[in-house]
Amino acid sequence: MRKILVLLFLFVYSFSLELGNKVLEPEEAFQPSITKNEESLSVEIVLGKDIYLYDDKIELNITKPKKMALREFLELPKPVEYDGFIVHLDDLKFEVPYSLLKDKLDSNRYEIELKFQGCSKAGLCYAPMSKKELVFFEADSSTAANETVEEKVENSEKLIKDAAKNLQNQESSEAEVLSETDTIANTFKDSSTLIVLATFFGFGLLLAFTPCVFPMIPILSSIIVKASQNETMSARKGFTMSLVYVLAMSFAYSLAGIIAGVFGANLQASLQNPYVLVVFAFVFIALAFSMFGYFEIKLPNALQTRINKTSEGKEQQGMLGIAIMGFLSALIVGPCVAPPLAGALVYIGQTGDAVLGGMALFVMSLGMGVPLLLIGLGAGKFMPKPGGWMEGVTKIFGIIMLGVAIWLLDRVLDASVSMVLWSLLFIGAAIYLRVYTHIIAQLITNVLYILGAILLVGAISGATNPLKPLEKFTSGVAVKEEATLNFTYIKNLDELDEAIKNSSKPVMLDFWASWCVSCKELDEITFKNSEVVSKLQNFTLLKADVTANSDDDKALQKAFGVVGPPALIFWDENKQEVKSSKIVGYKNPKEFLEIVNRSF
Repeated sequence: MRKILVLLFLFVYSFSLELGNKVLEPEEAFQPSITKNEESLSVEIVLGKDIYLYDDKIELNITKPKKMALREFLELPKPVEYDGFIVHLDDLKFEVPYSLLKDKLDSNRYEIELKFQGCSKAGLCYAPMSKKELVFFEADSSTAANETVEEKVENSEKLIKDAAKNLQNQESSEAEVLSETDTIANTFKDSSTLIVLATFFGFGLLLAFTPCVFPMIPILSSIIVKASQNETMSARKGFTMSLVYVLAMSFAYSLAGIIAGVFGANLQASLQNPYVLVVFAFVFIALAFSMFGYFEIKLPNALQTRINKTSEGKEQQGMLGIAIMGFLSALIVGPCVAPPLAGALVYIGQTGDAVLGGMALFVMSLGMGVPLLLIGLGAGKFMPKPGGWMEGVTKIFGIIMLGVAIWLLDRVLDASVSMVLWSLLFIGAAIYLRVYTHIIAQLITNVLYILGAILLVGAISGATNPLKPLEKFTSGVAVKEEATLNFTYIKNLDELDEAIKNSSKPVMLDFWASWCVSCKELDEITFKNSEVVSKLQNFTLLKADVTANSDDDKALQKAFGVVGPPALIFWDENKQEVKSSKIVGYKNPKEFLEIVNRSF
């Protein structure tokens, strides 16, 4: 089994590397220039092979001495339709008359910025790019004739100083444009391989205590407890089982990341459809009933026979099942998007370097799996010998497996139905535990009865949050604050453009999905904070529900380099995207405000 996983991993990496060699670097794919002619500026973007530009992403603006958009006053080559988008397939070239600049803003010095975004026909989409150019005009001839030599020298020196200052400001402003995700992506280019891998292992350790990993703890624990029924569990055995689970989980994250980065297809998002989630929920229900003793889950007889021919047949059977569970858990149970993951995918997408990107994702997943390894090591070391007590513990983990199944179904069921299911689980667990007469068991039983009854009352009252089942009977401040955040849902790029165009305030777009755990954290914690609510009242709030992962959803995410929800995109009052404020993953209220306050 170990050899198969290694060979499969090497095959995917080598295939991705071969594909990556054919992907153009951004500077090869796009060669922008702004040239000063006698009567106009000549703006040109030379495209690499099989590269095209999105028409709606092409902007030309005056940024200094005052911001002003010029695109609507220019004549650009006629675009064409390609793959459902309006694009330019050939090199782009157009003229900007000096008279237009003077009409819009009378000055002798301008800073011109060209913005654009494009993709490769191979399916790779590049991040938005820009090109800035300083344009100087000589002073009027009548004025120039009256200037002394000293004045001309002084003016020339002033122009040089101003140009240097403008260049310095330009460099600093471009440095500020980088978002957290882009900064992480740049670590690949600016650091050695060893530093990149060490950094991403550290990222993994930080992500180990997020909701992405928590559901995997009871899954792995139940596997170890189930295995302990029939054999003595040692520290080595527990650690080995955990290691197989974590390696399979890491391989799944790496594979999904490579596919998302190279092909632009989010494998984890694709697996969050109702059919897959329902099937996987029933897998956990089957595991639960197996722990209750109704039946035993085994590999098919033919496969068992082949494996048992080896000297370690029984052990290999167990390890294969653990590897499969670890692989599926990574894709279905914990599909969280965080800045490190997004940064790695941006790097893979821009450079095609799936080897370094995949290695970074692999070691990040190993970091995320450290708590799981510790659980396996501790369970193996301190687990008592098999006995009658194990039957009760196994059934408790069966109840936990039912909880994981409900947690999965919560992504596709109506919130009120989920509340009822949680209520039934608590009440059912309380009834089951009544067979135990120990005082602690009785205390737990009574608590579960009360929790189940509260959840049932909450479901009947119309509550939707299991953590706040009685919210309909309260009039807390948080409920009032939530009502002040009015999001307008948009379905595609056209609706987004129209909403931004009609807004007189800054705009925030929230990429959201029902299966996204971190999205719900933003909704329930960050967006209910009083300071955040007060700040967002000055924004036009838009929301893109990408749960269905439809073509429109993919186009929206592709346009802004979003690898998955949650992601927050911002625009200022001048309809310009503020890339430095882009947020990926969950941010608590303090972190959210620090990012937003930098630009607004």
